[in-house]
Amino acid sequence: MPDSRFQHWGATPLVGLAGGYLASLIGWPLPWMVGSLLAVILVRCLTPWQLAEIPGGRKCGQWIIGIGIGLHFTPTVMEQVLAHFWLIVCGALLTSLSSIINVWIMLRSGEDRATAFFSSMPGGSGEMVNLGARNGAVLSRVAAGQSLRVLTVVLCVPAAFKYTLDTGPTTLQAVPVDFAWLTLLFAAGAMLAWTWQRLGQPNPWLFGPLLVSACVSSVWDVHTGLPEGSSQAGQWLIGSGLGCHFNREFFRRAPSFIARTLLGTALTMMIASACAVGLSALTHLDLRSLTLGMMPGGIAEMSLTAEVLQLSVPLVTALQVMRLLFVLFLAQPVFRRWTRLKS
Repeated sequence: MPDSRFQHWGATPLVGLAGGYLASLIGWPLPWMVGSLLAVILVRCLTPWQLAEIPGGRKCGQWIIGIGIGLHFTPTVMEQVLAHFWLIVCGALLTSLSSIINVWIMLRSGEDRATAFFSSMPGGSGEMVNLGARNGAVLSRVAAGQSLRVLTVVLCVPAAFKYTLDTGPTTLQAVPVDFAWLTLLFAAGAMLAWTWQRLGQPNPWLFGPLLVSACVSSVWDVHTGLPEGSSQAGQWLIGSGLGCHFNREFFRRAPSFIARTLLGTALTMMIASACAVGLSALTHLDLRSLTLGMMPGGIAEMSLTAEVLQLSVPLVTALQVMRLLFVLFLAQPVFRRWTRLKS
């Protein structure tokens, strides 16, 4: 008798592959992520077929992408990133503060304080749900707000950058593949990710491999890249997994909440773009890299967009990581301080 769990997720990779392939044919940015994401969502929303996430699939995709992102952190690039450390801190802080507009929109529409706050913070969905649970938020709304924000950014930002800010076709340079180094990096990355997961740390299967890869690449100046097709495989696994968070009921459950989340996300993106323009004028750093780094999306998605457009992947990644650290460590103390001031 076939495993019922396989019946739910067995077709997910095939649907994701079909969507990624179609998106690649029309030249959509990040086609294997966006295409697989949209294909899975459409199947779950338009048919009775509720595809389930591939067991461990999204973690595996993050593992691959984390190693790939870390390989961009060469010694020269690390010196540049460290030289702009305070700029990165400032940009990440501005992005975090811009989420206040979304909190205000939620409060004005009648959401309770905890739900408005933790559904609006640009942190990881799982982490914000956990913090919301400790502070009395409505968890379904926190999860919905976080998922919808990431979905909006993933669908809009890569396309906007490709079709409005891209300066022309990119020329991808072939990078030699050193399988000895990659074997070591993938093994060490998996061990650190497993350890971080056991310790309850956020986003372990992206941060663990990324940290190992970045450290090795910057210390030993490793000149290697991932085998051809690896990035696409990581995108496909992440996109297929993210799509399984949405179905028809999700979009029917609270249309006004969805509309407010979309409005708040759009305003946050506009504020982040304006801040990036100001920082770029002050520092003469690449406007596109700064803007992408300050978008309230996921680290993997924004770093992949930077890689596709040949922008500064380390700068984008550093801004995204710093913002996430701000939110994770400051969200709960700030919320509790705000609650005491209002009581």
